[in-house]
Amino acid sequence: MSDTKPEAKDEKTVDAAVEAELEGVPESMKEGGEGEASQPENSDNRIEALETELAEAQQAVLYAQAETQNVRRRLEKDAQDARNYAATGFARDMLSVMDNMNRALEAIPSEVKDEEKWKGLIGGIEATGRELQTVFEKNGIKRVASVGLPLDPNQHQAMVEVPTDDEEPGTIVQEMQAGYMIKDRLLRPAFVGVAKKPEE
Repeated sequence: MSDTKPEAKDEKTVDAAVEAELEGVPESMKEGGEGEASQPENSDNRIEALETELAEAQQAVLYAQAETQNVRRRLEKDAQDARNYAATGFARDMLSVMDNMNRALEAIPSEVKDEEKWKGLIGGIEATGRELQTVFEKNGIKRVASVGLPLDPNQHQAMVEVPTDDEEPGTIVQEMQAGYMIKDRLLRPAFVGVAKKPEE
């Protein structure tokens, strides 16, 4: 029994010494130290930073998806245009063939057209013109309407003004060269003469 009393005295002494050492120390440090107290705050900051990075990454993904979509649409449009207008250069060159054929037919006098010996030749030229027109139509090439219509700068090019009282000023009264469209694009404007009010 005599042995247990000194031990109890020593424990009290140690407790008192510890309390003395801890006197003036903040409660947060008594609970486990400064590092443990700041850990929840650091965790909150880390979570907030990660959430910000995630939001930025999501925004970047959305931008990338939108840009990819735009590029795909542009490529599809370019491919469609390439298909639609692949024959543009060739068609423009063929217009002069059509022009010369029409001029040749217009230059034939009416009395010659009635002669039997020329009917085969003239009929062949006319058939070639019709075939060429059919090929144009198959490829989306059509003639621009002009005479009797108001001047449209998108399709017509005025070459002369024709004084007349028969038509309203600005109305096309003469076509010097036919114009053509390829699908919805102008291949060549029609060269036209436009009515104007006669000078008094």
